[in-house]
Amino acid sequence: MTVRKTSRISRFFGFILFRLVPFVLIIGIIWSSYGAAQAIARRIGEQVEAGERLASYESTLSAILPTLTTHTAEPTTTFTATATPTITFTPTPSFTNTPTSTATAPNTPTLIPSATLTATPSPQPTTVAQVFATNTARPIAVTLPAMNTAVPTNTPTTESSPTATFTAEPTATLQPAFTATPRPLPTVFLPENADPGIVAATAIPTVVPLIDRQGYDLVNILLLGVDDEITGDNVQRTDTMIVVSINRTTNTVSMLSIPRDLYVFIPGWTMQRMNLAYFRGESGGWTDGGFGLMRQTILYNFGINVHYYALINLSGFKQIIDTLGGVDVSVDCAIQDYELVGAPPPPEAIKNEEDALYTLPVGFYHFDGGSALWYARSRHTSIEFDRGRRQQQILRAMWRSARSQGIITQLPELWSQLTQVLETDLSFEDMLGLLPYGLSLEPDRIESFTFSRLYHTTPWTPPDGANVQLPNYEAVRELMTDFYQPPTESQVLVQNASIEVYNGTNNANWDRVAADSLAYNGGFTAVASGTADNNNYLDTILIDYTGQTKGSSTAEIAEILSVKPENVRVEPDPNRTTDFKVILGSNYTSCTSNAILEVENTTGE
Repeated sequence: MTVRKTSRISRFFGFILFRLVPFVLIIGIIWSSYGAAQAIARRIGEQVEAGERLASYESTLSAILPTLTTHTAEPTTTFTATATPTITFTPTPSFTNTPTSTATAPNTPTLIPSATLTATPSPQPTTVAQVFATNTARPIAVTLPAMNTAVPTNTPTTESSPTATFTAEPTATLQPAFTATPRPLPTVFLPENADPGIVAATAIPTVVPLIDRQGYDLVNILLLGVDDEITGDNVQRTDTMIVVSINRTTNTVSMLSIPRDLYVFIPGWTMQRMNLAYFRGESGGWTDGGFGLMRQTILYNFGINVHYYALINLSGFKQIIDTLGGVDVSVDCAIQDYELVGAPPPPEAIKNEEDALYTLPVGFYHFDGGSALWYARSRHTSIEFDRGRRQQQILRAMWRSARSQGIITQLPELWSQLTQVLETDLSFEDMLGLLPYGLSLEPDRIESFTFSRLYHTTPWTPPDGANVQLPNYEAVRELMTDFYQPPTESQVLVQNASIEVYNGTNNANWDRVAADSLAYNGGFTAVASGTADNNNYLDTILIDYTGQTKGSSTAEIAEILSVKPENVRVEPDPNRTTDFKVILGSNYTSCTSNAILEVENTTGE
């Protein structure tokens, strides 16, 4: 048999198929694996670099934000929409609320929907009610750092024993950078005047006209603190009520404390103490629950709208303070009280063994959660109006601590854990939209407002024997107008004057107390500069190195620190390194609050 030789063409294709192709495939696989390894290494390197640069984002944001927020959005003039929302609540059976009037907001862009308000099972009355224009804030073109936590679903909770801890756990991947764009604010229907058939212990006021926002883009958040953990009666009294107004036009913040004993009209109910509105809304089936009725109560009596809320109990408050590692607080008024339930006094407080009273002298202290709660709740030697002031001090201290530690930049990662401790209707996106303002806010751009007893209110005793405060509406309206008004640029310019504060006494940290007092009461940026040339000063001395007569801060500084006119010295110095110098004397009185009672001497001196 003749054996056929393989042709050259066959040998050629055999070589291509069985040798060259496998070789090329092997080379391709090796090359692809090498590329994948390079990509993985590059990704890991990017993650490490992003983690190392995270701490610098806050300072970078503060530097670029002023160049990005100079544009003021033009407000929408008029927008007409048609909607038929239904607000359903369960009123007391003693009256039927049949709204018929039309509410009009002065100087406010208007949306005019058709609203149906259902108060009873009877045929539904149809009214035309004005709602707040949706505030679409000017976007801030700031890209936040990439975060490694998926967007959580925020479910409000009323758990009284939270156990969450705020620890950001890194994962293997990073999300793309998120650009914060504020979302439109929720709208609200204006309340109607109270039904004339309602029986109340005192005259029911008519609905207060809206406070003019003057074109500012405001976001108002109501902070609520409840004490049902220790009362045991299943009633959530909001003994802490602070409205935080964020002005997104001027990047300023105002805080307003509402006394719990204000005797106001609660829509759908009657005249009652302010701190019962939330519980009434929760138990009475009001639309949006307790916050829904709180919003309507504040709007009815004060003319301001609150858009969101955050509620926390005593345990949650302490947990947040402890998570921050405590807070530093200047105590400008000595207070005295017993140990409170769940709130031990600070270690520096002096105990009187005879009556177990603790006295906390004027000074600068580091509070943990329990001590901060004792300071915020104490009322033994102060009245309700001063508690709001001290609670605002704690809020400022919390913001300073969170900002200095970079915790504000971690909020997107910590949000799901934070909402296990507090109840809020702020969404994850809402928080991200407000985050740039918290990062760029300066201490001198925060203003504090509180009610003054006998000026904003009048003490009164209703038939049930309670001690309440009736609002003086003209004075309250002035307060609300000021609350909505940010500091003018001329004020900011004056307040930016440099002030050095020296302690000329043996009292520890008085320079820090006075510096904080200048910041809290006047918006000044003062520096606590330590001990003066000696500690034997009797009178406080204020030295003005500017020599200015127009637009000077001298008078305001002297008033805040109670400096006598004869101790104010004007010594113009063109080569000055500071604008003002303060030397505190032993007769310096840091406590200027008229809501503080005299503290007994428990030291035996």
